[in-house]
Amino acid sequence: MTKTVLSSASKEVIIGFDQPFVMIGERINPTGRKLLAEEMKNGDYSRVEKDALAQIEAGAQMLDVNAGIPLADEPKILAEAIQLVQSLTDAPLSIDSSIIEALEAGLSVYKGKALVNSTTAEEEVMERVLPLVKKYGAAVVAISNDETGISEDPDERYEIAKLIVERAADHGIKKEDVIVDPLVMPIGAINSAGKDVFHLVRRLRTELKVNTTCGASNVGFGLPNRHAINNSFLPMVAQAGMTSAILNPLHEGLAPAIKAADVLNGVDPNCASWIKKYRGPPAEGGSEGRGGRRRGRRRA
Repeated sequence: MTKTVLSSASKEVIIGFDQPFVMIGERINPTGRKLLAEEMKNGDYSRVEKDALAQIEAGAQMLDVNAGIPLADEPKILAEAIQLVQSLTDAPLSIDSSIIEALEAGLSVYKGKALVNSTTAEEEVMERVLPLVKKYGAAVVAISNDETGISEDPDERYEIAKLIVERAADHGIKKEDVIVDPLVMPIGAINSAGKDVFHLVRRLRTELKVNTTCGASNVGFGLPNRHAINNSFLPMVAQAGMTSAILNPLHEGLAPAIKAADVLNGVDPNCASWIKKYRGPPAEGGSEGRGGRRRGRRRA
């Protein structure tokens, strides 16, 4: 079984075929969040702190940290945000940037084994990101597109993922430390997007034997009530073999849907995690339980 082990200074999270689905909280990202972007640019991380704690409370096992702010000192901001988040929680982090200097700044201050988000199959990108991943002993998200863009053919995306895995091996990065993002396309634009990604994830699991992740919100993009689409999609793609996703755990119903998928896919032994999370407090007098009913039986 392929297992990707990520860690903070004091905690490990395992992403694997026989492990519970890993939720990677996406909220620490200024893209499309003007207020957060302005605050982070000015060194105000109060909202980052709130978002980190809220996502962990909602069930995220890892957090993605992004500091992509135009005309800002991204390496400095990303490093500061990572240090802050690591002071608040022991959850491992995904360090998210398209700027190599920002990735290195984040990795240089990170305590533990991080997930680098991400590389594509573009030659220039791989030759910059993969040596950095090896240098810091990290794992990496491999996005299934190359210089030609994103193919609508899931089998072509498989071949691109395979290329990245092979190139990572050339740099001394184990297959277990490559998590493939097969690219979830918007179902509102491509009607076969759901079936395509299920097919691709199955191939990635059974043939390439790698763990997988995705930006979960993409599938419902542009549709009304897109969160309902996401809440249905994630258990289905987990059943197909996906092992993690970058998502917003605060969306209503999302975390319970994923935990239910863990139960139904057999990766929550004895339903222990489900029971711990959702069992209510015992009713008053409940300690009598069945015994009380038995004692009330009339003898024959």
